[in-house]
Amino acid sequence: MTQDEQKQVAAEAALEHVPRGCVLGVGTGSTANCFIAALARIKDRLDGAVASSEETGKRLRALGIRVLDLNDVDELPVYVDGADEITRDLAMIKGGGGALTREKIVAAVARTVICIADETKLVEGLGRFPLPIEVIPMARRHVAAELARRGGKPVWRERFVTDNGNLILDVHGLAIPDPQARESELDHIAGTVTNGLFARRGADVLVLGTRQGVEMLRRH
Repeated sequence: MTQDEQKQVAAEAALEHVPRGCVLGVGTGSTANCFIAALARIKDRLDGAVASSEETGKRLRALGIRVLDLNDVDELPVYVDGADEITRDLAMIKGGGGALTREKIVAAVARTVICIADETKLVEGLGRFPLPIEVIPMARRHVAAELARRGGKPVWRERFVTDNGNLILDVHGLAIPDPQARESELDHIAGTVTNGLFARRGADVLVLGTRQGVEMLRRH
């Protein structure tokens, strides 16, 4: 089973976790796009969706799914998204697509966060994938200097602006021995909007596409 096929079977399996009549949180990225395509089969069961990016909103509307503002939603039972890396403890790095801040907000509201991924995303420890950090434009150099002081190699994602009007620094080589502590530490750098560590609020369920089929991991 190829990597794309693994994403697809994971996306299909995640449909089983979508309650009938709910407003669903939907993530951003190539794996989330597989899930959006799969949603076409059950779109009549949804009351609507909250999108974690403008691009996801466009894709949902193209399927005829009503897209709601998070401020207009009373509850969000489930949020489904991919990850750039995830551990068996269900801590994640997200934000390769640049939507990390909105993804983190939607995840904070959702009762259950479901990560769908292919087996290449499952890692023993986080940090091989560059850690995205969304920064206020005027703080780019300051935040980069602070990240370098911590042992990271920040690279400005040039010609990219987030849906919030901010910039992304992709941090290579940063040690992440304690994801929750590192997440809190980086969020306290002045000028940082948020970082791509999802450890304080990680996934509750991992739906993992593998060469053998679908594996399910749950938070203990």
